[in-house]
Amino acid sequence: MKLLANLSGCVVFVEWGYNESMNWLFPQEKRTIPGKRWISILSRTVHLIGICGLAGGYLYAQPVAAWVPFLYMTVFSGLVMMLLEIYADGIWLVQLRGTAIGVKLALLSTMLWWFDQPNAVIYFVVIVISGVVSHAPGRVRYFSLWHGRVITDSISLKPGEVKNCGG
Repeated sequence: MKLLANLSGCVVFVEWGYNESMNWLFPQEKRTIPGKRWISILSRTVHLIGICGLAGGYLYAQPVAAWVPFLYMTVFSGLVMMLLEIYADGIWLVQLRGTAIGVKLALLSTMLWWFDQPNAVIYFVVIVISGVVSHAPGRVRYFSLWHGRVITDSISLKPGEVKNCGG
């Protein structure tokens, strides 16, 4: 993986294609996980229960002790879902569906330093991002902001791509 930038001309050369040394993250073929479908369904279900429990903190100013177990449920189940996707093919990280998770985590982490208590607006923004991205057509979910096009597998990443950022 190589990223070179010519800041004055605003041309970015990205070498992010299939690379033997990146097999661990971007396999030639998606890895299969026995029972992945059911692990995903159960994780998603636990995640939704956690999100519902977190509403107490975000919307009704409940004491931390009342909603922190739901926070742990949400974080653990979200981590399981992320690891399943990344293990199958790390391309998930650069697709909009993976990038959206990073945005949601960044928004939620603002609670640690900007707000004294959970903020309902941020909670709703995160839920909207989740709903829109998870139910969007594949051409949206699989779109890569890095590549400016739909990327469905690691093999479709071409080494030495040139992206002109409009300079």
